[in-house]
Amino acid sequence: MFKETVKQLLEDALAERQDLFLIEFEVSQDHRIKVIVDGDNGVLVEDCMFLSRAIEHNLDREDTDFSLEVLSAGATSPLTNKRQYKKNVGRTLQVKTTSEETIEGKLTEADDEKIRLEWKAREPKPVGKGKVTVKKQAEISYETISKAQVVIKF
Repeated sequence: MFKETVKQLLEDALAERQDLFLIEFEVSQDHRIKVIVDGDNGVLVEDCMFLSRAIEHNLDREDTDFSLEVLSAGATSPLTNKRQYKKNVGRTLQVKTTSEETIEGKLTEADDEKIRLEWKAREPKPVGKGKVTVKKQAEISYETISKAQVVIKF
């Protein structure tokens, strides 16, 4: 019952803020609430405070003692939602496929079925000695992605 009440409060708050979306939601046996969100334009501290208040202010600690944690998805957290791919177009991703292949490249496209990565590779020249730089690309369906995360470069 408590979890359903919290879930409804969270859904109502997210309906009010269409730019935010849920990544993870859990309520433990001892009423520890954990909410992880992401946003189409990133997540500010104020966004976390908005969600925290929307939940906390509508629960009564006299009825149920609880703790609440509202977090944004970290920069190095794996991508789990299609909206996260769309928001990261233009950034470099490292993608591990279900066939254990790892591809690192620039995310150039993300739709509802697949993503497209592009990268440059050094390959032997077709004729003669030496190597040549070639542009490669791969379309990867979401079903074949086992893990994907943004590569942070400094």
